[in-house]
Amino acid sequence: MTVDEAMAKYGPSEVTRDDLLTIDDPNYTADNVVIVTGGGAGIGRATALAFAANGLTVVATDRDDDGLDAVQTEAAELSLPGEVVTVTANLTDDDGLERIVDTAAEQGSLRYLINNAGIQTVAPIESFPIEKYDLMHDVMQRAPLVLTKHCLPHFRANEDGRGVVGNMCSVHGHIVTKDKVAYNTTKFGLRGLTQSTAAEGDGKVRAFTVSTAYVKTALVAKQLPDTADRRGMTVDEVVEKVMLERTRVKEMMEPYEVANLFVMGCSHHSRHLNGGDMTHEGGMSLTY
Repeated sequence: MTVDEAMAKYGPSEVTRDDLLTIDDPNYTADNVVIVTGGGAGIGRATALAFAANGLTVVATDRDDDGLDAVQTEAAELSLPGEVVTVTANLTDDDGLERIVDTAAEQGSLRYLINNAGIQTVAPIESFPIEKYDLMHDVMQRAPLVLTKHCLPHFRANEDGRGVVGNMCSVHGHIVTKDKVAYNTTKFGLRGLTQSTAAEGDGKVRAFTVSTAYVKTALVAKQLPDTADRRGMTVDEVVEKVMLERTRVKEMMEPYEVANLFVMGCSHHSRHLNGGDMTHEGGMSLTY
């Protein structure tokens, strides 16, 4: 199977308005702002669209200018009520992190932070490139901490003193697979950051994680032919016998389905979700 064929079969579907969960929440208005990292593609892109569908002002940030432009275009084509503002930034740069939050605060009342951006390197521990570990740590664990640190004063300055941090975790923040030491470690650490944020939020600033199994992103789909070659399998066999073998739901999630979890988790309907995890991984870690 070629990369294009893998994308057609296992890549994300085109998003429609009906795919995006909309919720009646008094804080889901244009005056309130949500930051979404990794907003130029995949789950981040879908999450930016989902919050825009709920009328929020979305600050989508990514390194990819073209990806950010595409999010704005898609939001306009879908006639979403919320505005999408873009900030090109590198999450390994502290000045860039501060600029993201400053830009968001200029748009209205900063109330939500979605730490979604992530990267992957697959290698056994004895040959794992430490520079890749450092990069993954900086993007997926340190940047969420720094952004949370900068957002907290803005949350507490809101009239009700409230805000929510949603962190994109993974089934690999619960169970691990080999050759993913950096990913496993950072995702477990992200749950610790989430619980620490909840502990210091005084019941007004909430934090939660979302943990999924494999999602139909372009990043995953484009890697499938190479993975199949390395394992001596077909792409379909990789999906069925490796990725979905331990799940009870035998299909990958769509990015918009993950985005909808963040919309629900940030809403007032989830006010008792604080420090906890929204585990939607088809039973991979919860059944035997």
